[in-house]
Amino acid sequence: MSGGGETAARVLVVDDDGEIRRLLAGFLGRNGFAVTTARDAADMEAALAADAPDLVVLDLVLPGVSGLELCRRVRARSAVPIIMVTARGDDTDRILGLEMGADDYLAKPFNPRELLARIRAVLRRVGTRDPASAGRSRLAFAGWTLDPRRRELLDPDGAVVELTAGEYDLLLAFAARPHRVLSREFLLEQSGRHGDPHDRSIDVQVSRLRRKLERGQGDQPLVKTVRGAGYLFMPDVETL
Repeated sequence: MSGGGETAARVLVVDDDGEIRRLLAGFLGRNGFAVTTARDAADMEAALAADAPDLVVLDLVLPGVSGLELCRRVRARSAVPIIMVTARGDDTDRILGLEMGADDYLAKPFNPRELLARIRAVLRRVGTRDPASAGRSRLAFAGWTLDPRRRELLDPDGAVVELTAGEYDLLLAFAARPHRVLSREFLLEQSGRHGDPHDRSIDVQVSRLRRKLERGQGDQPLVKTVRGAGYLFMPDVETL
């Protein structure tokens, strides 16, 4: 492990290529992160149990259990941010990664500085001391409550609903702008992504968020698709 002090954010790098693990551990360590590495599913599970990371960099192609399956398993029990790394730039890989709960993706080969920028961007979005969230009021809609100070979503029964960083940022963008059509380009910016506004990844993120929000809502959609324009948040929003 490489460390950057007691307050360093902890990053788990999962890749079966030893040279890539060494390169990223050294680079991220020199940039202030505490880095743990793993080569496969067993190593990853051991690392997660030993010291819960603040972020996981997860390769798509691994021996035995794939990165997609590992992403699904982690997401089923944790909201830890995940950046998926794929050797192929295929849109299908990126969409599958997002479907499984990844917060961002990066295609190999990549510049380590780009990965560093993405890690920092994701950690800023999930940071509990995010100054952009300080002093924000809670937002209530259709029985749900969104608390920007805690970055929490409570369902109508008061239970906390787990959201990934991307899902949270999308919901905050919607709840802050009800009854307005928000373009895919705008939503990409709000979720900290970079890419073509026609990239289907934003549709995948919205679909995942929609499924979590609309359980028990019957035929009343909370997020409406506006063909050719973007998405519309339907309910009235009250500031608490």
